[in-house]
Amino acid sequence: MLNFLWGAMILIGVIWGAFHGTLGTVTENVLAGTRDAVSLCITMLGILSFWSGILKIGERAGLLERFSRGLRPLIRLLFPQVPPGHPAEQAMSVNIIANMLGLGWAATPAGLKAMESLDTLNDRKGIATNSMCTFLILNMSSLQLIPINMIAYRSQYGSVSPAAIVMPALLATAVSTVVGILAAKVLERTWP
Repeated sequence: MLNFLWGAMILIGVIWGAFHGTLGTVTENVLAGTRDAVSLCITMLGILSFWSGILKIGERAGLLERFSRGLRPLIRLLFPQVPPGHPAEQAMSVNIIANMLGLGWAATPAGLKAMESLDTLNDRKGIATNSMCTFLILNMSSLQLIPINMIAYRSQYGSVSPAAIVMPALLATAVSTVVGILAAKVLERTWP
């Protein structure tokens, strides 16, 4: 459906430009947009590589394990159905840490692994458990201490102060995370 919408918008834009005699401007903007997209992808690839390397170094140095241990009380509180030492704990911790650093793309593999691990505890296959729903909400709201992607985008597009987004992002993601978790816990009590 989304491909249809994008295709329709592009087609309408080209027809509109041809009808109004500005097809040359449409072509110039398409080329400029393509150039910007490639430049942004290269920038983001560099950032992705750098932070993926930092995460790998942290993993090998044992930092992720230490952070995971530090997050265990929170994970035990939010996910009481998950037995201590279950593989889902480690995957959820890595996901949370990556999200806190603003590395959503790096958090995705750990999030998928966490969901697979949580599904092993599921008695009713095909129906999400309370733990799965809570984790999904936690992952989607993703409390961000350092919004790396947003800082990179702002820097790429010439922002005078790319890091000015840090405090607003922290506040917004903190509120969304708290509200999401509270909603999950309230709904968990009302629906079995």
